[in-house]
Amino acid sequence: MNAIQFITQNTQLDSKSVANTVSLLEEDCTVPFIARYRKERTGNLDELQIGAIVKFKEAFVALEKRKATILKAIEEQDALTPELKSKIEQTVDTTVLEDIYLPFKKSRKTKAEKARKNGLEPLAKIIMAQRTTDLEFTAGKYANANVPDEAAALEGARHIIAEWINERTDIRNQIRTQLEKYAQLETKVIGTKKDDEKAQKYQDYYDWNESLSRCPSHRLLAILRAESEGFIRVKISIDDDRALDSIDRKVIKSNNACADQIAMAVEDAYKRLLLPSLSNEILKQAKEKADEAAIAVFTKNLRQLLLAPPLGEKRILAIDPGFRTGCKLVCLDANGNLLHNETIYPHPPQKQLREASKKIASLVDAYKIEAIAIGNGTASRETENLVKNTPFKRDLEVFVVSEAGASIYSASKIARDEFPNYDVTVRGAVSIGRRLADPLAELVKIDAKSIGVGQYQHDVDQTKLKTALDTVVESCVNSVGVNVNTASESLLSYVSGIGPKLAENIVNHRAENGAFTSREAIKKVPRLGGKAFEQAAGFLRIRDAENPLDDSAVHPESYGIVKQMAKDQGIPLTKIVRNTAVLKNIDLKKYQTETIGLPTLQDILEELEKPGLDRREKAKAFTFDQNIRTIDDLRSGQLLPGIVNNITNFGCFVDVGIKESGLIHVSNLSDSYVSDVNSIVSLHQQVIVKVLEVDIKRKRIQLMLHKG
Repeated sequence: MNAIQFITQNTQLDSKSVANTVSLLEEDCTVPFIARYRKERTGNLDELQIGAIVKFKEAFVALEKRKATILKAIEEQDALTPELKSKIEQTVDTTVLEDIYLPFKKSRKTKAEKARKNGLEPLAKIIMAQRTTDLEFTAGKYANANVPDEAAALEGARHIIAEWINERTDIRNQIRTQLEKYAQLETKVIGTKKDDEKAQKYQDYYDWNESLSRCPSHRLLAILRAESEGFIRVKISIDDDRALDSIDRKVIKSNNACADQIAMAVEDAYKRLLLPSLSNEILKQAKEKADEAAIAVFTKNLRQLLLAPPLGEKRILAIDPGFRTGCKLVCLDANGNLLHNETIYPHPPQKQLREASKKIASLVDAYKIEAIAIGNGTASRETENLVKNTPFKRDLEVFVVSEAGASIYSASKIARDEFPNYDVTVRGAVSIGRRLADPLAELVKIDAKSIGVGQYQHDVDQTKLKTALDTVVESCVNSVGVNVNTASESLLSYVSGIGPKLAENIVNHRAENGAFTSREAIKKVPRLGGKAFEQAAGFLRIRDAENPLDDSAVHPESYGIVKQMAKDQGIPLTKIVRNTAVLKNIDLKKYQTETIGLPTLQDILEELEKPGLDRREKAKAFTFDQNIRTIDDLRSGQLLPGIVNNITNFGCFVDVGIKESGLIHVSNLSDSYVSDVNSIVSLHQQVIVKVLEVDIKRKRIQLMLHKG
């Protein structure tokens, strides 16, 4: 089986589409570029489908690499037969491949290997034949200096038989099937850890028993975390009698002394070799599935967060609130540049409320502020109240902005490079303001894991998590497009075909030579060659360019087609853009070529109608219930406004304006069964919730989504 067949089998996509996509990937084309600008070659595959092709292409490469390693290892043992080689080469499943290889990767310290060295393999074969009538007499013949008597000989022979049983693929698959269907996940608290304060959050799992196949991903990850932290022990179990009986039926064909020895070997093989190995395998597979589920939640949340509504190019006063250390104020221009910063102390212990209010009002006037952004951390509600009670000479929108990850950014190299002459408090406040203006442009500067919109992100496979999150960031950046003259190095690095080094070169070239006036001018950036330009150009925008297409998603390779459209309509290129009356009369079939078909032409037409359109909604201001300041103010039955600030597989968390977020369990999201929380709510959605239960001691709040 070749790569195309392997990918097609696993994705169920058209083989021609797969082959063409693989070809594009091997030409160093990126997923966003392929999805947007090579629809004719892929059969209009979307990013998810192309991503699946990438995944299974990598899996095939890894499989082939493992096959080569195994073939070499067996060949070095002079054990590679033509039949075995063919069997390995035709295998498309890694589990099957490892089962084939199992007999050839023995450790020289196994009990079976020791028995072989003592000359007991012939005895093991005699026993397995199950034809001898006087087994003790036969066993006695194998006594030697290392084997004192027939009992020792029989024990050694059983070790060899146990290994044979362990290596049988049919038996391993039989036990695998039982584990897949019937495995129980059992936990026990470690006695000395039972009263440990840190262990209390895991008390639900001190004595837990559940079907492994039905264990939700979030619970499995919590249990495995508790085990890794040393608070509980985890065990996988099945019905031992049923498992042993199923093996006995496969290997015992008589009713004599040999059968008794084989039965003993079966039990040894099962308990010492098969069950520990396959239990670990099934638990590893369950962990991988749980990882995939957790990563899927994280990527959905991250996508929603990155594509959160931006306020746009507004002059913003951002406030990083605090009590003792005061509130840091920064004023930003419409492009997010820092104009001014200082600190006010409206809250205890200083309580300079009047002075603080006066200062905010004067800064709003001085810098023509259009919106105020307040971080949602400590003293957020108090600061929001201060701002809303401050009289302004103009109408202002006031926003509470998530601070998640802001401290990570403010101490990062990126922040130090951006603001070398300011401390972390100023950088943090700037980040809060810029998040309001454009969440995507600011959040790409922060490690996605630090944003805190997932579940058990530190427990899942970190390599897979990083790959998945990077893919989401890349997808979001390219779906929105980037203003090449204002974008940060971090944002540019996620543009298709660019990467960190070229992003740095673009920013340096921009600083030395001024703003880019056209897409063509981007080619002058050092080391930005033809391939990089091809991949990136359609996602880079040039505002107010001479050619209006430079501020659109129309790729430069298609400019000729648009020019021909304008010529055929008897108007200049500048007049075809946003000209709905002209555009609706264009016959796209007239402009089809061997490489550009109707899907791409339709995209071009849509882009000409609304070039460079940011499909994100505009940010909306939100007000919490002013009577709710702490968890002590909550009562069952209250209806409160809130903002969804995290989504998991078991529900969503809602910020109701206090330190603790409340949980809407999946069962309280709808009157009907909910299979996907994201189908009901989205990150940063403004909702009304009903308080069901408040546990002040454990700082837990149970909520229900209000449907009224």
